[in-house]
Amino acid sequence: MADIRPFFCVRPTREKAGSVAALPYDVYNSAEARAVVEANPQSFLAIDRAETSFPEDVDTYSDCVYKRAHDLLAEWISAGVFIEDDDKSYYIYEQTMNGRTQAGIVACASIDDYENNIIKKHENTRADKERDRIRHVDACNAQTGPIFLAYRSDPVISGVVDTVLKDEPLYDFVSDEGVCQRVFKISNPRQIDTIQKTFAGINSIYIADGHHRAASAVRVGQMRRSANPGYDGTEEFNYFLSVLFPSDELAVMDYNRVIKDLGGMSEPEFLSAVEGLFDVSPIEEAAHPSHKGEFMMYLGKSWYRCNMRAADIPEDPVGKLDVSVLQEKLLGPVLGITDPKTDSRIDFVGGIRGLAELERRCADDCAAAFAMYPTSIDELFAVADAGLLMPPKSTWFEPKLLSGLFIHRI
Repeated sequence: MADIRPFFCVRPTREKAGSVAALPYDVYNSAEARAVVEANPQSFLAIDRAETSFPEDVDTYSDCVYKRAHDLLAEWISAGVFIEDDDKSYYIYEQTMNGRTQAGIVACASIDDYENNIIKKHENTRADKERDRIRHVDACNAQTGPIFLAYRSDPVISGVVDTVLKDEPLYDFVSDEGVCQRVFKISNPRQIDTIQKTFAGINSIYIADGHHRAASAVRVGQMRRSANPGYDGTEEFNYFLSVLFPSDELAVMDYNRVIKDLGGMSEPEFLSAVEGLFDVSPIEEAAHPSHKGEFMMYLGKSWYRCNMRAADIPEDPVGKLDVSVLQEKLLGPVLGITDPKTDSRIDFVGGIRGLAELERRCADDCAAAFAMYPTSIDELFAVADAGLLMPPKSTWFEPKLLSGLFIHRI
């Protein structure tokens, strides 16, 4: 049973929400973050990426950077940029992008549920990437970026959400990315009780996006437990900030692959190798795959439709993923890219960038590109339920959850 709780939320004022809210810290490199903060000093990136307050020669991971994040958050709260609600509430975070809407419950999830695998994972995390957010959360004494969680749709929760969406929103603005962002508060005790009890009957919650942020938040909670051996489990450090979306409202985008070289083969030789493994036919112009088991290849300024053969598709939840079949049949044995997580010869392009980005990369620094059919949310659930891990860069979720709209003090 999932322990999903309402919380005391620190959030921007209605007037400041649109200027404060920012894409997640890891969407940007340091130079890009600096440009955003220079253009908009009230962007939450000033806190999420506090190195933007220092000259470029200051180490991003210096103690002064994390102290600056803490101090800026305190300053903005003191200055009234942020307010703190005095009642424990849930919130609804609704996003509309390209005519599609998703509405999630903003809440705090339990670190025990994470450790006991009620909150399920589908990818590994890296200690170096965790370390930065551990220090950030610990220094700020707060979680500032929500974890993107998913659950199998429930009519009771959906009923409450549909009712609250008829109310006046706390925030209603369009972000720089063109996404309509609306937030509603759920403070009615009966609705809060209904949501909490319904989640308590759900046995599996899934991390859709934000594995490193989740692992970091849990690690800080463990650190606080060690420092407070008399803890009773109700303390805020036992919970981490999340947004939980029903599965039927989520859309997973493709996560495409580009390769830097053909492993010493000429383009005709490589095309021949691909034709030996898949059913290949040329197409006149760029197109997205139309079904599972199909991918498009860009090679030598031409596009090809490639279909996987049924005999080559395993039955296990990970092996049957399109990205797994491509890796196991082509990228590994033919190109020698055996570890796509670490091999510099492969790069990954989120589907939000479109097929033109694949063509651009091949004109710039790559030899071939593969446009994949998106992994489905059901495939993600199946892998996590089996206790397995997906290959790197298997899913791309849009729209991204903005940081700075919800802050959970620990």
